[in-house]
Amino acid sequence: MNYKNAYLYTEDFKFVKGGFSVVDGKFCCVGEEQEDALDLQGAYVIPGLIDVHNHGNSNADFSDGSYAGDVKMAKYLASVGVTSFAPATMTLPYAVIARALEAGLQLHKAPVEHAARLLGVQMEGPFFSEKKKGAQNGEYLRLPDFAAFEKLYRDSEGLISIVDLAPELEGSAEFVEQAKKLCTVSIAHTDSDYEHAKAAIDAGVTHLTHLYNAMPPIHHRNPGVIGAASENEAVSAEVICDGIHVHPSSIRMAFKLFGADRMVLISDALRCCGMPEGEYELGGQQVFLKDNVARLADGTIAGSATNLFDCMRNAIRFGIPKEDAVRAATWNPARQIHALDRVGSIADGKLADFVVCDAELHRQQVYLGGALVK
Repeated sequence: MNYKNAYLYTEDFKFVKGGFSVVDGKFCCVGEEQEDALDLQGAYVIPGLIDVHNHGNSNADFSDGSYAGDVKMAKYLASVGVTSFAPATMTLPYAVIARALEAGLQLHKAPVEHAARLLGVQMEGPFFSEKKKGAQNGEYLRLPDFAAFEKLYRDSEGLISIVDLAPELEGSAEFVEQAKKLCTVSIAHTDSDYEHAKAAIDAGVTHLTHLYNAMPPIHHRNPGVIGAASENEAVSAEVICDGIHVHPSSIRMAFKLFGADRMVLISDALRCCGMPEGEYELGGQQVFLKDNVARLADGTIAGSATNLFDCMRNAIRFGIPKEDAVRAATWNPARQIHALDRVGSIADGKLADFVVCDAELHRQQVYLGGALVK
């Protein structure tokens, strides 16, 4: 299929007028306009979005360990322009995490029509601080254990693409040294000072999970995790852009502090995403959704009820240039899960996952492998 008269989001992170073709589910002739092409009438075409931190939606959660639930999640994501994802586990027993990975592997190996591609998993927990556990279940917190992680990684055939930990915990630096050879290592749910964070980054951490949330704030005498991560060009930072977890000014600050090349927009969405107000479950705990805010019974804000496409549009509404917001929801997350060879940009040879939008990036049509998502 050939397309013309569109503004394509290119690998130069700009919108450029041109066309493209799709052959066998992949992009080709990007930038070229064929005679026998569908006229997109000046629409804006962006890569399919990639959410590398997403727990669930549609009353399904990845940690349920349900293949049917994972498919339901993936179909919802595709319908809203998120064409690839790396769902997140929770702080749970290793056996529960293993079941989630087993179900995820099934979807990873055999993608389903009109459903987002499951490209990896973010292992969020159990190597976290009690002080900053947030909505994680403290009963299952553990010290970093590379042997346990490696078993989960091997049994899931390398499906884990990001593993999280709190760097102040005993054995963290040693864990990072080993785990970085297998996947991206991220700092999360931590009460760390600057020194411990820097030691972990020097050991090989290259990611920061939900910036600002579940970590100490910046202090001029203790810059902490945020200071240590921001000054190292190898570290990228996720941020939840639902308009609830992080103030719009702090979103703008993050893009200035880390730069558009290191920011990763995420949803951190829960099973209540796409659902009405009411009571839900997260890692064995009750979650209450009201006014688009998900909280535990004690009032702690849990994950979000917003999908990544809306998070991207929120970032633009908060003052982030749309070119930077698109990059943070496509190219950058693909890089962090080592999937840039397949997705994350509109380029010859990559999977033809794309979203047709208007000039304000309102979603109009979603394509997976060149096929319209219905």
